[in-house]
Amino acid sequence: MYRLGYTPWERYGKAAATSIAAVLDREEGDRSRPLGRALDLGCGRGQFTPDLARRGWEAVGIDYVPAAIEAAKSRDTAGITYLVGDVTDLRSADLGTFDFFLDIGCFQGFDSGRRSAVGRGVSALARRDATLLILAFGPSRMRSRIGGVSQAEVEEAFPQWELLTVDPAETAGLGWPMNKTEPQWYRLRHRA
Repeated sequence: MYRLGYTPWERYGKAAATSIAAVLDREEGDRSRPLGRALDLGCGRGQFTPDLARRGWEAVGIDYVPAAIEAAKSRDTAGITYLVGDVTDLRSADLGTFDFFLDIGCFQGFDSGRRSAVGRGVSALARRDATLLILAFGPSRMRSRIGGVSQAEVEEAFPQWELLTVDPAETAGLGWPMNKTEPQWYRLRHRA
């Protein structure tokens, strides 16, 4: 999709900037400084990773598309690490541990086996009381093409995590089919 220049998911950052900022503000509200390490799962061209760094996280972005990572690195990347890697095989990436994980639209695109692999990898990299924030659209008839997950599927993939909140996500202005599938913000805490 990157090669074709068709990246409708990138519109979400602009369409819901206020909503994303509010969710991140809430995430950081109870934390002391420095915030710690954050991993942006499926970061693409680094749309959200710089915001994590500006907020005070030691930000790392990972994506399996080399062209997307090269584009992310071409931006102002001070204080940000970008890596080509597979979010379904995080253990092999030798990333260290994290206090916060952000997934905006990545997890929802996987089948159940790969979602479980993401869950195992994130759990292996999570520090005590780490949190995970996932934006995912609900299942739809076009699920095989555009993804989507239910709350039960999120919980199934992350059995070592406690589901803290499920909140509706703002998608006004997104302009693609996913905005009709009840998008949710899932916030989880690692129980280890």
